[in-house]
Amino acid sequence: MPDLKGKVVVVSGPSGVGKTSVMRRVYRQCRAPLKRSVSATTRPPRPDEVDGKDYHFITDEEFQLRRRRGEFVECCQVFGYDYWYGTLWSELTPGLGAGKWMVLEIDVGGALNVMRQFPDAITIFLRPGSRDQLQRRLRARATESEEALQRRLARAESEMAVADRYKHQVINDRLDRAVGDICEILTQEWEKSRDD
Repeated sequence: MPDLKGKVVVVSGPSGVGKTSVMRRVYRQCRAPLKRSVSATTRPPRPDEVDGKDYHFITDEEFQLRRRRGEFVECCQVFGYDYWYGTLWSELTPGLGAGKWMVLEIDVGGALNVMRQFPDAITIFLRPGSRDQLQRRLRARATESEEALQRRLARAESEMAVADRYKHQVINDRLDRAVGDICEILTQEWEKSRDD
């Protein structure tokens, strides 16, 4: 692996916890040199999503070819669907080499793989204020069946069971507070890295 001047930041949490909303504000407010790593996926884009900005949308055939070639830092099928998600080395390495703090907003399975490869990664698990709050958020999306929603809630329980594997945990019961907590963690880590 080449000399990487940057740092890997992993942010995970159950589906519906508000990672996207929280992290959008963290990127604007935090002083650390953050850069979002854009994941690849085989799922089709939603109407408001842009290829290369929200995700790299690729075919299943291309994903599997790149997977066999070892082009992914981590990848897995998510939420029991046929869609794959993953982080490409080609997305991560240039930013790290340039001294950026590459932020991976990924699921728990992928995060555990990244932690093995980058043991000094800054890892943050974003928790819901409560199971009821998580359920309300998922229902408000109105994007899936009751059966799919129950699968997501069951998965959330298993994901929260491994939250103690992360260096930091932040509760997202209020957006402003969650953003502030993550910014404080990252700013402290950044200042500490500059002193080293």
